[in-house]
Amino acid sequence: MAAPELEDLRGAKRAGDLFEDQTNGVALTGVAFHALKYVTGARPVASVAGHALPRLICRMAPEVVPPESVPRPAWGRWLLVSVIAIAAAHLLDETAWRLVRVPSVYDKDWGRLLRSMGFLPTWLLIATAFWLQVREPDARRAGTRLLVLGPTLGGLAAEVIKLLSRRLRPDAEQFAYAFRSFADAPFSNRGMGLPSSHTLVAFAGAFALARLFPRARWVFYGLAAGCGLSRVMATAHYLSDTVVAACVAWGVVAAIAPRLPAR
Repeated sequence: MAAPELEDLRGAKRAGDLFEDQTNGVALTGVAFHALKYVTGARPVASVAGHALPRLICRMAPEVVPPESVPRPAWGRWLLVSVIAIAAAHLLDETAWRLVRVPSVYDKDWGRLLRSMGFLPTWLLIATAFWLQVREPDARRAGTRLLVLGPTLGGLAAEVIKLLSRRLRPDAEQFAYAFRSFADAPFSNRGMGLPSSHTLVAFAGAFALARLFPRARWVFYGLAAGCGLSRVMATAHYLSDTVVAACVAWGVVAAIAPRLPAR
């Protein structure tokens, strides 16, 4: 091989090695660059390798979003949407109490399925399945932590807010908001309904799964919304109880979620 061609080959090999990591494992070997020289008739293979082709291949390679580029939670937007949604839900509470009522909802298989989404052990089993499935250590640890802490802290948040809001569950015979005095059993939330614990756990788990599997997020959101709807149908909660739960769940997951790159 002539000396200029040998130098071109060496330059191409160095360029290929340089850009191998940047292309997510797509190796650009010197042989490939040297072959391109004869196909295109371009003489300075090393210069082509060092300028045009690496940029082209980097654009073709799978996009990897570094953790630091993942958007931070939009807290202002969350607050605005939450205020509007909660206000609207309170306006619709009486209508939902009168019309969305199926006392036997949990006698049906689909009703029990939806309610189970707000059952914390359900999410512990899902977290276990995720841990067994994912092999990459960092992704396994981060995803499992999110699936455990999201619903768990969501459930704890629901119980604390109940103690602070003091609003009781709906009466099956008459629509009226009722509150318990702080002097009456201040550390017991028995009979309190704002927010719905089942709904908050369900949405916290759904938001956590949506961060791990964004393409399937509407399946998770639908199951969580179904859990909240079943609580209204059973007259166990007002509609606003479930909307407050969904809003708080988003905040809990956003606050604890690891900064994972989008898939």
